[in-house]
Amino acid sequence: MRGRLRPCITSVLRLMNARRDPRADEIPTTLTIIVTNAASADSVLDPALHARILELVEEGRDIFERFDLEVRQKGFHPFVAADYDRILRALISVRAPGQRFLEWGSATGVITIMADMLGFEAYGIELDPQLVDTARALAARYGSGARFAAGSFLPGGYRYRPRDGDARLGTIGKGDSAYPQLGHPLDDFDVVFGYPWGGEEPMMLDLMRAYGSPDARLLMQIGSDVHVYRGGRLLTSKAA
Repeated sequence: MRGRLRPCITSVLRLMNARRDPRADEIPTTLTIIVTNAASADSVLDPALHARILELVEEGRDIFERFDLEVRQKGFHPFVAADYDRILRALISVRAPGQRFLEWGSATGVITIMADMLGFEAYGIELDPQLVDTARALAARYGSGARFAAGSFLPGGYRYRPRDGDARLGTIGKGDSAYPQLGHPLDDFDVVFGYPWGGEEPMMLDLMRAYGSPDARLLMQIGSDVHVYRGGRLLTSKAA
């Protein structure tokens, strides 16, 4: 979670994932590729695995509906459910043996667990420790090896210094960096996923340039599409 923490109600511990509202009228100036033609999941996945992922996705959607009713309609909260179907196709399009995945702001873990099911060594960082507990419980229920850490996805030494001088981080909350808990710095990850609010995309790109591996792919859901970056440069859909 990237915004200010709200007091956690008991029902939140039953919630299994939600993400941020895209609200993405501002598009980064770097070149992007939008994942629109990735192979459908049912055409490339084992039927049993696909069914298990669909079960996870449906649970995540149901949970967000309750979360929205019980939490977001009572006051601001930055979680909005991601487009799990598009993200699944994007993850399928970039997966390869032995890859390590990280989700920035993993909430209750649906996407990180999905990545684990697809064969990634999957990790999630989430600011709210109670949501981390929820994600770990969900992972255990699905027999997933996904790992979660409570804290910030910003490395300890990172400072955002845009050219226009506006270094505000939007809904991205402050906390101790979670990378020491994971045992991996940001440049150990091959694929990173983030779901930014509008205006946060440039900071995520800057963070990857400063601390990520130059060969890593950054996936961001922007509006209803998933954009894929490597070093802030365009990837073709086949390469993605």
